[in-house]
Amino acid sequence: MHLWHTYKTPDLAAHAAADRIAEIISQILGNHSRCHIALPGGTTPAKCFYYLAQHKINWQSVHWYLGDERCLPIGHTERNDVMIRQQLWSAINAAENTIHLIPAELGAVAAAEKYAAIIDKVTLDIALLGMGEDGHTASLFPGNVALQNNNSVVPVFNSPKPPTDRVSLSVATLRQAAHRLVLTTGESKQQALRQIKNKMALPVNSIGDVEWFVDAAALASN
Repeated sequence: MHLWHTYKTPDLAAHAAADRIAEIISQILGNHSRCHIALPGGTTPAKCFYYLAQHKINWQSVHWYLGDERCLPIGHTERNDVMIRQQLWSAINAAENTIHLIPAELGAVAAAEKYAAIIDKVTLDIALLGMGEDGHTASLFPGNVALQNNNSVVPVFNSPKPPTDRVSLSVATLRQAAHRLVLTTGESKQQALRQIKNKMALPVNSIGDVEWFVDAAALASN
């Protein structure tokens, strides 16, 4: 069952998502020594990370993972880990041993195998995700064979958005996360959200129940 939170602006949606993530992290750390969270790339999550960094949390007990990564050289400005480091990890002085990067520079197949060795040892407490206009999440695109791959981490080829080669957490891994949050905003998302509410078979609808953070524009016609 989806839970919907709607806000007037993208900024308010990002701020609310950050507050919710901080709340869950605090709950997890109240009962466990570590919290495991997967993060997305993208412009809207960048605002969320800015607000998340303002919270006072024992950040050294939080372990960070990537929902997906683009097969680009280390340090490339289009890599998700570059944006996340700029907006979040550097702001909270995250210890390097708490940051678990996808080695996507090795190529999709080798990177997926190496990252699976890490992901197979943990269960995600939180998976924060975005959603594209086509209903994709992480790098799981409609009709792509990666959707049928049951490994914990999957190589992705023929992405409709560049670069064509990527690495993504699988549907199975995202379904196992204790909390799944999707932050998505803008008029361009209206059709996908309408299809989600109609229970159409989009990738983001295959990962289980989701707590949604959206702006009014995204739901204007829903």
